[in-house]
Amino acid sequence: MRDYLKRLVTTGVAYQAADIVAKGIALITLPLYTHHVATAQYGAYTSLLTAVILSSIFLRVGIGEAFVRFYFDDEDQARRARIAKTAAATVAWTTTLAAALAVAFAGPLSRLLLGAEEPVLIDCAVVGLWAFTNLEMAYAQLRVDERARTYMYASGCNVTLTVTLTVVLVVFAGQGAKGLLLGNFGASAIVVLGLWWVLRGRVSLRVRLADLRAMLRFGLPTVPADASVYGLQVADRFYIYRDYSHAAAGEYAIALQLATVVFVAVRGFQYAWPPLAYSVDSDAQASRLYSIVTTYFALATGVIVAAVALLGRWIVRLLAAPAYFGAHAALPWLALGWTLYGLYQVLIVITGRARVTQRNLPAALAGLVVNVALLLLLVPRGGLDLGIAGAGIALCGAYVAMLAVMHLLTRNVFEVGFQWARLGQLTLILAGVAVSGELLLPTSGFAGLALRVLWLALIPALLLGTRFFAPNERAQARAIAIDARRRVMAFRARHGEVEAYAEDPLRDI
Repeated sequence: MRDYLKRLVTTGVAYQAADIVAKGIALITLPLYTHHVATAQYGAYTSLLTAVILSSIFLRVGIGEAFVRFYFDDEDQARRARIAKTAAATVAWTTTLAAALAVAFAGPLSRLLLGAEEPVLIDCAVVGLWAFTNLEMAYAQLRVDERARTYMYASGCNVTLTVTLTVVLVVFAGQGAKGLLLGNFGASAIVVLGLWWVLRGRVSLRVRLADLRAMLRFGLPTVPADASVYGLQVADRFYIYRDYSHAAAGEYAIALQLATVVFVAVRGFQYAWPPLAYSVDSDAQASRLYSIVTTYFALATGVIVAAVALLGRWIVRLLAAPAYFGAHAALPWLALGWTLYGLYQVLIVITGRARVTQRNLPAALAGLVVNVALLLLLVPRGGLDLGIAGAGIALCGAYVAMLAVMHLLTRNVFEVGFQWARLGQLTLILAGVAVSGELLLPTSGFAGLALRVLWLALIPALLLGTRFFAPNERAQARAIAIDARRRVMAFRARHGEVEAYAEDPLRDI
Protein backbone atom coordinates (compact mmCIF):
# COMPACT_ATOMS: atom_id res chain seq x y z
CA MET A 1 0.00 0.00 0.00
CA ARG A 2 2.86 2.35 0.78
CA ASP A 3 4.26 1.78 -2.73
CA TYR A 4 0.92 2.79 -4.27
CA LEU A 5 0.79 5.95 -2.20
CA LYS A 6 4.38 6.75 -3.14
CA ARG A 7 3.51 6.34 -6.84
CA LEU A 8 0.48 8.59 -6.43
CA VAL A 9 2.48 11.34 -4.76
CA THR A 10 5.45 11.02 -7.10
CA THR A 11 3.46 11.09 -10.33
CA GLY A 12 1.09 13.75 -9.01
CA VAL A 13 3.99 16.03 -8.14
CA ALA A 14 5.69 15.32 -11.47
CA TYR A 15 2.56 16.09 -13.46
CA GLN A 16 2.05 19.31 -11.56
CA ALA A 17 5.67 20.42 -11.15
CA ALA A 18 5.52 22.78 -14.09
CA ASP A 19 2.00 23.83 -13.20
CA ILE A 20 3.15 24.67 -9.69
CA VAL A 21 5.84 26.88 -11.22
CA ALA A 22 3.24 28.32 -13.61
CA LYS A 23 0.80 29.11 -10.83
CA GLY A 24 3.60 30.59 -8.77
CA ILE A 25 4.62 32.83 -11.66
CA ALA A 26 0.98 33.67 -12.31
CA LEU A 27 0.57 34.80 -8.71
CA ILE A 28 3.77 36.84 -8.85
CA THR A 29 2.75 38.50 -12.11
CA LEU A 30 -0.86 38.99 -11.00
CA PRO A 31 -0.20 42.54 -9.73
CA LEU A 32 1.37 43.30 -13.11
CA TYR A 33 -1.63 42.04 -15.07
CA THR A 34 -4.23 43.59 -12.78
CA HIS A 35 -2.58 46.99 -13.24
CA HIS A 36 -2.80 46.64 -17.04
CA VAL A 37 -6.20 44.91 -17.41
CA ALA A 38 -9.45 46.46 -16.17
CA THR A 39 -11.74 44.38 -13.99
CA ALA A 40 -14.37 44.13 -16.74
CA GLN A 41 -11.75 42.97 -19.26
CA TYR A 42 -10.45 40.40 -16.80
CA GLY A 43 -14.02 39.19 -16.33
CA ALA A 44 -14.39 38.80 -20.12
CA TYR A 45 -11.14 36.84 -20.27
CA THR A 46 -12.20 34.39 -17.57
CA SER A 47 -15.66 34.00 -19.13
CA LEU A 48 -14.11 32.95 -22.45
CA LEU A 49 -11.55 30.76 -20.70
CA THR A 50 -14.32 28.83 -18.98
CA ALA A 51 -16.29 28.62 -22.23
CA VAL A 52 -13.25 27.05 -23.91
CA ILE A 53 -12.87 24.42 -21.19
CA LEU A 54 -16.60 23.61 -21.18
CA SER A 55 -16.63 23.26 -24.98
CA SER A 56 -13.56 21.05 -24.76
CA ILE A 57 -15.50 18.51 -22.69
CA PHE A 58 -18.01 18.06 -25.51
CA LEU A 59 -15.35 17.95 -28.22
CA ARG A 60 -13.44 15.17 -26.46
CA VAL A 61 -16.70 13.11 -26.50
CA GLY A 62 -15.42 11.14 -23.51
CA ILE A 63 -12.51 9.75 -25.54
CA GLY A 64 -9.87 10.86 -23.04
CA GLU A 65 -11.54 9.05 -20.13
CA ALA A 66 -12.17 5.93 -22.23
CA PHE A 67 -8.57 5.88 -23.46
CA VAL A 68 -7.16 5.92 -19.91
CA ARG A 69 -9.55 3.15 -18.80
CA PHE A 70 -9.07 0.89 -21.85
CA TYR A 71 -5.32 1.30 -21.80
CA PHE A 72 -5.07 -0.91 -18.71
CA ASP A 73 -7.30 -3.74 -19.98
CA ASP A 74 -4.24 -5.67 -21.15
CA GLU A 75 -0.56 -5.13 -21.93
CA ASP A 76 -0.69 -5.63 -25.71
CA GLN A 77 1.49 -2.75 -26.94
CA ALA A 78 0.13 -2.92 -30.50
CA ARG A 79 -3.42 -2.59 -29.20
CA ARG A 80 -2.43 0.28 -26.93
CA ALA A 81 -0.84 2.13 -29.85
CA ARG A 82 -3.92 1.54 -31.98
CA ILE A 83 -6.38 3.00 -29.48
CA ALA A 84 -3.98 5.89 -28.82
CA LYS A 85 -3.99 6.79 -32.52
CA THR A 86 -7.78 6.59 -32.71
CA ALA A 87 -8.19 8.75 -29.62
CA ALA A 88 -5.77 11.41 -30.88
CA ALA A 89 -7.31 11.44 -34.36
CA THR A 90 -10.86 11.77 -33.07
CA VAL A 91 -10.01 14.77 -30.90
CA ALA A 92 -7.98 16.40 -33.68
CA TRP A 93 -10.91 16.19 -36.11
CA THR A 94 -13.61 17.36 -33.69
CA THR A 95 -11.57 20.36 -32.55
CA THR A 96 -10.57 21.44 -36.04
CA LEU A 97 -14.15 21.35 -37.34
CA ALA A 98 -15.47 23.14 -34.26
CA ALA A 99 -12.79 25.85 -34.54
CA ALA A 100 -13.75 26.52 -38.15
CA LEU A 101 -17.43 26.90 -37.22
CA ALA A 102 -16.63 29.16 -34.26
CA VAL A 103 -14.60 31.54 -36.46
CA ALA A 104 -17.45 31.68 -38.97
CA PHE A 105 -19.95 32.65 -36.26
CA ALA A 106 -17.66 34.76 -34.07
CA GLY A 107 -20.03 37.74 -33.94
CA PRO A 108 -23.15 35.92 -32.66
CA LEU A 109 -21.00 33.89 -30.25
CA SER A 110 -19.51 37.05 -28.72
CA ARG A 111 -22.98 38.51 -28.19
CA LEU A 112 -24.11 35.26 -26.56
CA LEU A 113 -21.12 34.85 -24.26
CA LEU A 114 -20.12 38.44 -23.53
CA GLY A 115 -23.22 40.48 -24.30
CA ALA A 116 -21.17 42.62 -26.72
CA GLU A 117 -19.79 42.51 -30.25
CA GLU A 118 -16.25 41.20 -29.66
CA PRO A 119 -15.48 38.80 -32.55
CA VAL A 120 -11.71 39.23 -32.16
CA LEU A 121 -11.90 37.89 -28.61
CA ILE A 122 -13.82 34.88 -29.92
CA ASP A 123 -11.13 34.28 -32.56
CA CYS A 124 -8.50 34.31 -29.80
CA ALA A 125 -10.58 31.86 -27.77
CA VAL A 126 -10.87 29.55 -30.80
CA VAL A 127 -7.10 29.11 -30.74
CA GLY A 128 -7.54 27.96 -27.16
CA LEU A 129 -10.37 25.60 -28.03
CA TRP A 130 -8.17 23.70 -30.47
CA ALA A 131 -4.93 23.88 -28.46
CA PHE A 132 -6.32 23.09 -24.99
CA THR A 133 -8.32 20.04 -26.11
CA ASN A 134 -5.53 18.45 -28.13
CA LEU A 135 -3.01 19.19 -25.39
CA GLU A 136 -5.16 17.36 -22.84
CA MET A 137 -5.24 14.32 -25.13
CA ALA A 138 -1.46 14.41 -25.64
CA TYR A 139 -0.89 14.73 -21.90
CA ALA A 140 -3.18 11.72 -21.30
CA GLN A 141 -0.90 9.62 -23.49
CA LEU A 142 2.09 10.61 -21.38
CA ARG A 143 0.27 9.90 -18.11
CA VAL A 144 -0.82 6.36 -18.91
CA ASP A 145 2.82 5.40 -19.45
CA GLU A 146 3.89 7.52 -16.45
CA ARG A 147 6.34 9.40 -18.67
CA ALA A 148 6.73 12.02 -15.98
CA ARG A 149 9.99 13.47 -17.30
CA THR A 150 8.60 14.13 -20.79
CA TYR A 151 5.46 15.54 -19.21
CA MET A 152 7.54 17.92 -17.09
CA TYR A 153 9.58 19.08 -20.10
CA ALA A 154 6.46 19.71 -22.17
CA SER A 155 4.58 21.53 -19.44
CA GLY A 156 7.74 23.48 -18.56
CA CYS A 157 8.00 24.70 -22.16
CA ASN A 158 4.32 25.61 -22.01
CA VAL A 159 4.90 27.69 -18.88
CA THR A 160 7.91 29.51 -20.33
CA LEU A 161 6.18 30.33 -23.60
CA THR A 162 2.95 31.36 -21.86
CA VAL A 163 4.65 33.79 -19.49
CA THR A 164 6.78 35.30 -22.25
CA LEU A 165 3.92 35.76 -24.70
CA THR A 166 1.49 37.05 -22.09
CA VAL A 167 3.87 39.65 -20.67
CA VAL A 168 4.73 40.89 -24.17
CA LEU A 169 1.10 41.06 -25.31
CA VAL A 170 -0.46 42.43 -22.12
CA VAL A 171 2.21 44.70 -20.65
CA PHE A 172 4.13 45.94 -23.70
CA ALA A 173 1.52 45.65 -26.47
CA GLY A 174 -1.44 46.62 -24.26
CA GLN A 175 -3.73 43.94 -25.70
CA GLY A 176 -5.72 43.37 -22.50
CA ALA A 177 -8.03 40.36 -22.65
CA LYS A 178 -6.79 39.47 -26.15
CA GLY A 179 -3.24 39.32 -24.85
CA LEU A 180 -4.24 37.06 -21.95
CA LEU A 181 -6.04 34.66 -24.29
CA LEU A 182 -3.35 34.53 -26.97
CA GLY A 183 -0.54 34.31 -24.45
CA ASN A 184 -2.10 31.29 -22.78
CA PHE A 185 -3.36 29.42 -25.81
CA GLY A 186 -0.73 30.35 -28.39
CA ALA A 187 1.87 28.65 -26.21
CA SER A 188 -0.33 25.56 -25.84
CA ALA A 189 -0.71 25.27 -29.62
CA ILE A 190 3.08 25.23 -30.06
CA VAL A 191 3.46 22.56 -27.36
CA VAL A 192 0.76 20.40 -28.98
CA LEU A 193 2.68 20.34 -32.24
CA GLY A 194 5.86 19.44 -30.38
CA LEU A 195 4.19 16.58 -28.50
CA TRP A 196 2.68 15.22 -31.69
CA TRP A 197 6.22 14.86 -33.00
CA VAL A 198 7.40 13.21 -29.75
CA LEU A 199 4.41 10.81 -29.84
CA ARG A 200 4.50 10.38 -33.62
CA GLY A 201 4.26 6.60 -33.33
CA ARG A 202 0.96 6.98 -31.46
CA VAL A 203 -0.57 10.00 -33.18
CA SER A 204 -2.55 9.76 -36.39
CA LEU A 205 -5.43 11.37 -38.27
CA ARG A 206 -6.93 7.98 -39.06
CA VAL A 207 -9.91 6.89 -36.96
CA ARG A 208 -10.51 3.15 -36.54
CA LEU A 209 -14.28 2.87 -36.23
CA ALA A 210 -14.29 -0.35 -34.18
CA ASP A 211 -12.03 1.18 -31.52
CA LEU A 212 -13.95 4.46 -31.63
CA ARG A 213 -17.30 2.73 -31.08
CA ALA A 214 -15.93 0.84 -28.07
CA MET A 215 -14.48 4.00 -26.50
CA LEU A 216 -17.66 5.98 -27.19
CA ARG A 217 -19.76 3.36 -25.40
CA PHE A 218 -17.66 3.96 -22.31
CA GLY A 219 -16.92 7.66 -22.75
CA LEU A 220 -20.10 9.24 -24.08
CA PRO A 221 -22.07 8.70 -20.84
CA THR A 222 -19.39 10.71 -19.03
CA VAL A 223 -19.82 13.77 -21.27
CA PRO A 224 -23.13 15.09 -19.87
CA ALA A 225 -21.86 14.42 -16.36
CA ASP A 226 -18.53 16.15 -16.95
CA ALA A 227 -20.27 19.06 -18.65
CA SER A 228 -22.70 19.38 -15.76
CA VAL A 229 -19.85 19.33 -13.24
CA TYR A 230 -17.95 21.97 -15.15
CA GLY A 231 -21.19 23.84 -15.72
CA LEU A 232 -21.64 24.26 -12.00
CA GLN A 233 -18.02 25.44 -11.80
CA VAL A 234 -18.64 28.19 -14.34
CA ALA A 235 -22.30 29.05 -13.80
CA ASP A 236 -21.28 31.39 -11.00
CA ARG A 237 -18.77 33.23 -13.20
CA PHE A 238 -21.24 33.80 -16.04
CA TYR A 239 -24.03 34.73 -13.63
CA ILE A 240 -21.88 37.29 -11.81
CA TYR A 241 -20.55 38.76 -15.07
CA ARG A 242 -23.88 38.96 -16.91
CA ASP A 243 -26.42 39.63 -14.13
CA TYR A 244 -24.63 40.93 -11.05
CA SER A 245 -21.56 43.09 -11.71
CA HIS A 246 -18.69 43.16 -14.20
CA ALA A 247 -16.37 44.47 -11.49
CA ALA A 248 -17.45 41.71 -9.11
CA ALA A 249 -16.73 39.20 -11.87
CA GLY A 250 -13.19 40.52 -12.01
CA GLU A 251 -12.82 40.16 -8.23
CA TYR A 252 -14.25 36.66 -8.38
CA ALA A 253 -11.78 35.79 -11.14
CA ILE A 254 -8.90 36.88 -8.91
CA ALA A 255 -10.27 34.79 -6.04
CA LEU A 256 -10.34 31.79 -8.39
CA GLN A 257 -6.77 32.54 -9.42
CA LEU A 258 -5.59 32.68 -5.82
CA ALA A 259 -7.49 29.51 -4.92
CA THR A 260 -5.19 27.63 -7.29
CA VAL A 261 -2.99 26.96 -4.27
CA VAL A 262 -5.50 24.15 -3.66
CA PHE A 263 -6.34 23.58 -7.31
CA VAL A 264 -2.74 22.62 -8.11
CA ALA A 265 -2.90 19.78 -5.58
CA VAL A 266 -6.31 18.70 -6.86
CA ARG A 267 -5.24 18.75 -10.50
CA GLY A 268 -2.12 16.72 -9.74
CA PHE A 269 -4.33 14.20 -7.95
CA GLN A 270 -6.82 14.21 -10.82
CA TYR A 271 -4.07 13.41 -13.33
CA ALA A 272 -2.22 10.79 -11.26
CA TRP A 273 -5.14 9.06 -9.57
CA PRO A 274 -7.06 7.29 -12.44
CA PRO A 275 -4.02 5.51 -13.96
CA LEU A 276 -2.96 4.31 -10.52
CA ALA A 277 -6.47 3.35 -9.40
CA TYR A 278 -7.18 1.35 -12.57
CA SER A 279 -3.80 -0.40 -12.45
CA VAL A 280 -4.65 -2.20 -9.16
CA ASP A 281 -5.89 -5.66 -10.14
CA SER A 282 -7.22 -6.83 -6.77
CA ASP A 283 -10.61 -5.36 -5.84
CA ALA A 284 -9.91 -5.85 -2.15
CA GLN A 285 -6.62 -4.00 -2.39
CA ALA A 286 -8.20 -1.30 -4.54
CA SER A 287 -10.97 -0.79 -1.99
CA ARG A 288 -8.46 -0.31 0.80
CA LEU A 289 -6.34 2.02 -1.32
CA TYR A 290 -9.35 4.18 -2.25
CA SER A 291 -10.27 4.55 1.41
CA ILE A 292 -6.79 5.54 2.58
CA VAL A 293 -6.26 7.92 -0.33
CA THR A 294 -9.54 9.69 0.46
CA THR A 295 -8.49 10.31 4.06
CA TYR A 296 -4.99 11.49 3.21
CA PHE A 297 -6.24 13.72 0.40
CA ALA A 298 -8.77 15.36 2.71
CA LEU A 299 -6.03 15.92 5.29
CA ALA A 300 -3.50 17.42 2.87
CA THR A 301 -5.88 19.77 1.08
CA GLY A 302 -7.93 20.56 4.18
CA VAL A 303 -4.91 22.03 5.95
CA ILE A 304 -4.29 24.29 2.95
CA VAL A 305 -7.94 25.40 2.92
CA ALA A 306 -7.75 26.30 6.63
CA ALA A 307 -4.63 28.37 5.95
CA VAL A 308 -6.31 30.16 3.04
CA ALA A 309 -9.37 30.89 5.18
CA LEU A 310 -7.28 32.55 7.89
CA LEU A 311 -4.74 34.33 5.69
CA GLY A 312 -6.88 35.20 2.66
CA ARG A 313 -6.96 38.96 3.24
CA TRP A 314 -3.17 39.22 3.36
CA ILE A 315 -2.83 37.00 0.28
CA VAL A 316 -5.09 39.29 -1.74
CA ARG A 317 -3.35 42.45 -0.49
CA LEU A 318 0.02 40.98 -1.45
CA LEU A 319 -0.81 39.58 -4.88
CA ALA A 320 -3.50 41.82 -6.38
CA ALA A 321 -4.09 45.51 -6.99
CA PRO A 322 -6.16 47.33 -4.32
CA ALA A 323 -9.19 47.41 -6.62
CA TYR A 324 -9.42 43.62 -6.30
CA PHE A 325 -9.36 43.39 -2.49
CA GLY A 326 -13.00 42.26 -2.39
CA ALA A 327 -11.80 38.92 -3.78
CA HIS A 328 -10.93 37.81 -0.23
CA ALA A 329 -14.61 37.23 0.57
CA ALA A 330 -14.91 34.33 -1.88
CA LEU A 331 -11.38 32.93 -1.55
CA PRO A 332 -11.89 30.46 1.35
CA TRP A 333 -15.06 29.02 -0.18
CA LEU A 334 -13.45 28.51 -3.56
CA ALA A 335 -10.47 26.79 -1.94
CA LEU A 336 -12.87 24.47 -0.08
CA GLY A 337 -14.76 23.85 -3.31
CA TRP A 338 -11.62 22.52 -4.99
CA THR A 339 -11.05 20.10 -2.12
CA LEU A 340 -14.61 18.77 -2.44
CA TYR A 341 -14.08 18.41 -6.19
CA GLY A 342 -10.96 16.32 -5.54
CA LEU A 343 -12.96 14.00 -3.29
CA TYR A 344 -15.51 13.67 -6.06
CA GLN A 345 -12.73 12.32 -8.31
CA VAL A 346 -12.38 9.31 -6.00
CA LEU A 347 -16.00 8.40 -6.66
CA ILE A 348 -15.62 9.03 -10.41
CA VAL A 349 -12.89 6.38 -10.54
CA ILE A 350 -15.22 3.91 -8.82
CA THR A 351 -17.79 4.20 -11.62
CA GLY A 352 -15.00 3.90 -14.17
CA ARG A 353 -13.62 0.76 -12.53
CA ALA A 354 -17.09 -0.80 -12.41
CA ARG A 355 -17.89 0.51 -15.93
CA VAL A 356 -21.12 2.17 -14.83
CA THR A 357 -20.20 5.67 -15.98
CA GLN A 358 -23.85 6.47 -16.69
CA ARG A 359 -24.28 6.90 -12.93
CA ASN A 360 -22.15 10.04 -13.01
CA LEU A 361 -24.90 12.12 -14.61
CA PRO A 362 -27.53 12.11 -11.82
CA ALA A 363 -24.95 13.28 -9.28
CA ALA A 364 -23.66 15.99 -11.62
CA LEU A 365 -27.17 17.22 -12.40
CA ALA A 366 -28.01 17.32 -8.70
CA GLY A 367 -24.95 19.48 -8.10
CA LEU A 368 -25.83 21.81 -10.98
CA VAL A 369 -29.41 22.29 -9.75
CA VAL A 370 -28.24 23.00 -6.20
CA ASN A 371 -25.61 25.42 -7.50
CA VAL A 372 -28.08 27.46 -9.55
CA ALA A 373 -30.64 27.54 -6.74
CA LEU A 374 -28.08 28.70 -4.18
CA LEU A 375 -26.68 31.31 -6.59
CA LEU A 376 -30.10 32.88 -6.99
CA LEU A 377 -30.67 32.77 -3.23
CA LEU A 378 -27.30 33.92 -1.91
CA VAL A 379 -25.73 36.29 -4.46
CA PRO A 380 -28.17 39.01 -5.63
CA ARG A 381 -29.27 42.07 -3.71
CA GLY A 382 -32.82 40.77 -3.93
CA GLY A 383 -31.71 37.63 -2.10
CA LEU A 384 -29.32 37.38 0.83
CA ASP A 385 -26.92 39.82 -0.90
CA LEU A 386 -23.74 37.88 -0.11
CA GLY A 387 -22.19 38.78 -3.47
CA ILE A 388 -19.18 36.77 -4.55
CA ALA A 389 -18.97 35.07 -1.14
CA GLY A 390 -22.45 33.70 -1.82
CA ALA A 391 -21.23 32.33 -5.15
CA GLY A 392 -18.41 30.48 -3.38
CA ILE A 393 -20.83 29.05 -0.80
CA ALA A 394 -23.15 27.95 -3.60
CA LEU A 395 -20.28 26.08 -5.26
CA CYS A 396 -19.46 24.23 -2.04
CA GLY A 397 -23.12 23.35 -1.50
CA ALA A 398 -23.26 21.91 -5.02
CA TYR A 399 -20.22 19.70 -4.45
CA VAL A 400 -21.63 18.41 -1.17
CA ALA A 401 -24.84 17.44 -3.00
CA MET A 402 -22.82 15.70 -5.70
CA LEU A 403 -20.77 13.73 -3.21
CA ALA A 404 -23.88 12.58 -1.37
CA VAL A 405 -25.71 11.45 -4.51
CA MET A 406 -22.61 9.85 -6.03
CA HIS A 407 -21.93 7.86 -2.88
CA LEU A 408 -25.49 6.55 -2.84
CA LEU A 409 -25.17 5.48 -6.48
CA THR A 410 -21.77 3.79 -6.18
CA ARG A 411 -21.78 2.09 -2.79
CA ASN A 412 -23.37 -1.07 -4.24
CA VAL A 413 -21.26 -1.34 -7.41
CA PHE A 414 -17.88 -1.25 -5.68
CA GLU A 415 -17.71 -1.23 -1.92
CA VAL A 416 -15.14 1.07 -0.30
CA GLY A 417 -14.85 1.18 3.47
CA PHE A 418 -14.35 4.91 3.84
CA GLN A 419 -12.94 6.00 7.20
CA TRP A 420 -15.96 8.05 8.19
CA ALA A 421 -14.95 8.54 11.82
CA ARG A 422 -11.52 9.92 10.88
CA LEU A 423 -13.01 12.11 8.15
CA GLY A 424 -15.50 13.54 10.64
CA GLN A 425 -12.76 14.11 13.20
CA LEU A 426 -10.61 15.86 10.60
CA THR A 427 -13.50 18.06 9.49
CA LEU A 428 -14.27 19.18 13.03
CA ILE A 429 -10.65 20.07 13.74
CA LEU A 430 -10.01 21.98 10.52
CA ALA A 431 -13.33 23.81 10.53
CA GLY A 432 -12.99 24.61 14.24
CA VAL A 433 -9.54 26.15 13.82
CA ALA A 434 -10.53 28.14 10.71
CA VAL A 435 -13.84 29.46 12.03
CA SER A 436 -12.59 30.28 15.53
CA GLY A 437 -9.54 32.07 14.12
CA GLU A 438 -11.69 34.12 11.75
CA LEU A 439 -14.06 35.16 14.56
CA LEU A 440 -11.53 35.83 17.30
CA LEU A 441 -8.41 37.22 15.62
CA PRO A 442 -7.69 40.63 14.02
CA THR A 443 -8.41 41.01 10.31
CA SER A 444 -5.58 43.39 9.44
CA GLY A 445 -2.06 44.43 10.37
CA PHE A 446 1.08 42.48 11.12
CA ALA A 447 -0.23 41.43 14.54
CA GLY A 448 -3.28 39.87 12.93
CA LEU A 449 -1.15 38.02 10.41
CA ALA A 450 1.26 36.71 13.06
CA LEU A 451 -1.56 35.56 15.35
CA ARG A 452 -3.31 33.73 12.53
CA VAL A 453 -0.13 31.97 11.47
CA LEU A 454 0.39 30.83 15.06
CA TRP A 455 -3.26 29.78 15.27
CA LEU A 456 -2.69 27.32 12.44
CA ALA A 457 -0.30 25.43 14.73
CA LEU A 458 -3.43 24.23 16.55
CA ILE A 459 -4.12 21.86 13.67
CA PRO A 460 -1.17 19.46 14.13
CA ALA A 461 -1.51 19.77 17.92
CA LEU A 462 -5.18 18.76 17.81
CA LEU A 463 -4.57 15.98 15.30
CA LEU A 464 -1.90 14.47 17.51
CA GLY A 465 -3.78 15.16 20.75
CA THR A 466 -6.95 13.45 19.52
CA ARG A 467 -4.95 10.49 18.13
CA PHE A 468 -5.99 11.07 14.53
CA PHE A 469 -2.93 9.16 13.29
CA ALA A 470 -2.90 5.41 13.89
CA PRO A 471 0.19 3.83 15.52
CA ASN A 472 1.29 2.23 12.24
CA GLU A 473 1.03 5.61 10.48
CA ARG A 474 3.20 7.25 13.11
CA ALA A 475 5.72 4.43 12.78
CA GLN A 476 5.77 4.79 9.00
CA ALA A 477 6.21 8.56 9.31
CA ARG A 478 9.23 8.00 11.57
CA ALA A 479 10.65 5.45 9.12
CA ILE A 480 10.20 7.90 6.22
CA ALA A 481 11.92 10.65 8.23
CA ILE A 482 14.85 8.35 9.07
CA ASP A 483 15.11 7.24 5.45
CA ALA A 484 15.01 10.84 4.24
CA ARG A 485 17.76 11.83 6.66
CA ARG A 486 19.87 8.85 5.64
CA ARG A 487 19.54 9.90 1.99
CA VAL A 488 20.54 13.46 2.85
CA MET A 489 23.60 12.26 4.74
CA ALA A 490 24.54 9.94 1.89
CA PHE A 491 24.24 12.84 -0.54
CA ARG A 492 26.45 14.98 1.66
CA ALA A 493 28.98 12.17 1.90
CA ARG A 494 29.17 11.87 -1.88
CA HIS A 495 29.91 15.59 -1.99
CA GLY A 496 32.88 15.46 0.37
CA GLU A 497 31.23 15.71 3.81
CA VAL A 498 32.42 12.22 4.78
CA GLU A 499 33.16 13.09 8.37
CA ALA A 500 29.69 14.49 9.00
CA TYR A 501 28.19 11.36 7.53
CA ALA A 502 30.45 9.04 9.51
CA GLU A 503 29.46 10.69 12.74
CA ASP A 504 25.76 10.43 12.07
CA PRO A 505 24.19 7.87 14.44
CA LEU A 506 21.62 6.79 11.81
CA ARG A 507 24.17 5.82 9.16
CA ASP A 508 23.68 2.07 9.64
CA ILE A 509 19.89 2.06 9.71
